[in-house]
Amino acid sequence: MTHSGFRRAFDFDTPRGYFVTAAIRAMPQLADLRTMPDRLLAASAALAQAPVLPAAGASRAARAEHASMANAIRALAMDAVEQAKSGHPGLPMGAADIATVLFTRFLKFDPADPAWPDRDRFVLSAGHGSMLIYALLHLVGYEKVTIEELKRFRQLGALTPGHPEHGHTPGIETTTGPLGQGIANAVGMAIAERHLAAVFGDGIVDHTTYVLASDGDLMEGISQEAIALAGHLKLKKLIVLFDDNGISIDGPLALADSVDQVKRFEAAGWAATRIDGHDQVAITDAIEAAKTSDRPSLIACRTIIGYGAPTKAGSEKSHGSALGAEEVAAARQKLNWTAPPFEIPATIREQWRAAGERGKPARLAWQQHLAAMDSQTRAEFERRIAGKLPAEKFAAAITAVKQKLAETPKEIATRSASELALETLTPVLPEMIGGSADLTGSNNTRTKAMTAMSAADYSGRFIHYGVREHGMAAAMNGMALHGGIIPYSGTFLVFSDYCRPAIRLAALMGQRVIHVMTHDSIGLGEDGPTHQPVEQLAALRAIPNLKVFRPCDAVETVECWQLALQANSGPSVLALTRQNVPQLRQGFEAANRCARGAYELIGAKDGAAVSLFATGSEVAIAGAAQKLLAERKISARVVSVPCFELFLAAPKDERAALIGKAKVNVAVEAGIRQGWDAIIGSEGAFVGMTGFGASAPSKELYQHFGITPEKVAEAVLARL
Repeated sequence: MTHSGFRRAFDFDTPRGYFVTAAIRAMPQLADLRTMPDRLLAASAALAQAPVLPAAGASRAARAEHASMANAIRALAMDAVEQAKSGHPGLPMGAADIATVLFTRFLKFDPADPAWPDRDRFVLSAGHGSMLIYALLHLVGYEKVTIEELKRFRQLGALTPGHPEHGHTPGIETTTGPLGQGIANAVGMAIAERHLAAVFGDGIVDHTTYVLASDGDLMEGISQEAIALAGHLKLKKLIVLFDDNGISIDGPLALADSVDQVKRFEAAGWAATRIDGHDQVAITDAIEAAKTSDRPSLIACRTIIGYGAPTKAGSEKSHGSALGAEEVAAARQKLNWTAPPFEIPATIREQWRAAGERGKPARLAWQQHLAAMDSQTRAEFERRIAGKLPAEKFAAAITAVKQKLAETPKEIATRSASELALETLTPVLPEMIGGSADLTGSNNTRTKAMTAMSAADYSGRFIHYGVREHGMAAAMNGMALHGGIIPYSGTFLVFSDYCRPAIRLAALMGQRVIHVMTHDSIGLGEDGPTHQPVEQLAALRAIPNLKVFRPCDAVETVECWQLALQANSGPSVLALTRQNVPQLRQGFEAANRCARGAYELIGAKDGAAVSLFATGSEVAIAGAAQKLLAERKISARVVSVPCFELFLAAPKDERAALIGKAKVNVAVEAGIRQGWDAIIGSEGAFVGMTGFGASAPSKELYQHFGITPEKVAEAVLARL
């Protein structure tokens, strides 16, 4: 075949033609070693592996309308990235056809009410392609996402930041940037939808979670944890649209990956198929099929990154940087887009606005259905969706547990105290959904009344996440974002390292997610240094807007649960012991003493020469040290510090008053010193860990590492 004959056979202005050019660009070595006919034959062979356009499809008019609407997305993406001189134009241009079909034919939403509880969720997991969602939000009529905001893409204070941010831009369901987080959040959203539908009925909860994911999302390990859980639970109202463009920032995906994603998802229990991501009919048919599946669905959409860019389409050159003025101008010509930058022709704008109005009747009908529900059920649904606690019942539950502990003090591990609290709290807070990363018996996160959630019964309130800490943490973010659920789960504190990226995002988004992390020190004993957290408390305390609670006994554990549940603008970690600890708080106090973050647990009679600060199991050690010092006629006080973050957020004069003016300040914690200087000062003494732990029984380890009352007393004497 001659060059001209090949070009006629495969029109380079069609999607099929783009696949040919992409195939040629993906084989630079062939370009060096083969003649033009050889290269064309190789490209033809590559084309045989590409999706085949259906013989029959949409009418010419429908195709033209679709193309113009998709090109509006491409134009806005090119213009915004070009103006910012920064961004990722390739994904929005390549995925524009997918997004156009989804938003105009399937997605249930109403720009007039972005928080409508029964809306479909759209998660742009590939957050680097943020101009895709910003263009869509503008086109369908989200009032605040104006053309001026698109012009301010990636600028300070704009509603169009480099990666989508939940709570910052209307219509953004979750903060995506770190790849893989979005798809894992979506699994949590789909779990929340199924659970609430089981509780309140499909008439009030019946929506689908859609995800647009990139190859980067699927390469990240968290994606495997997420899709395995989703497949196991048969979350049929979860649909992932994979932008399968074969290009990564480094170049062709083949440089680093050769996974067949369709087979991978099928192995995880999903329905999976591969289509041409530029064929509106194929996209429509695939989504329609997915909506009738009894399993979650993957639709691998073969696309051309940077579709429309004459020299950069199908290559990494359109992935992570502006196309350049010359390429943008040429792309406009190739796409037959004659409108000036940031201008949308009136006809196309009207078509998009009509798509934005499509969901309004469904929202109004839903509101009527909600109004027709019995008042008690409606009030409960609205309370949960609003994230409000049942104030009187909640307060009574906390009081009941504290009174019981006052009457019958318990020397138990704080993980057991946590279970005790949950036994009382979960009945009055039915929105609490618990779980554990295959450590249920160790974390004590499942109460006796809790049934397990399964594909056969989504009303269950306990999730067996399996050994998937990262996927668990991210799924909980999705549940919290969905609304109507307060998620909590358990693992060991040392494995917070696996959860950390998702915890950080929960803090960034201000979501109430509660992580019960047990085995919080060398006190876990024989499992040794691999399982004994040393730096984890300091590392978690470094995350802004995260509260880290380390209670010293059963009473403090209950109070910390109360504070974590009341903290509806950020996540919490409860670091709990494996070993038993004495109940240091005696008697009943209605007030939550932990709410200040720190308080004087044991006072000094005649003014303190020494202040001993401690957390968790080490508060008892500080208390014993105080008695040793008293025998030497040295007056000391003990301050329990269950939450650094609450204490450091207190007014300066309150902090100063609590820290006091003792000659010597000593901190005691079975972790590293980092962070403690804010309380004890740089001259204060620290009794804790300076390295990793060891394998031995708990009591022996405390002796070995010198975290004992005697060593605390020695540290005091050395400074007096």
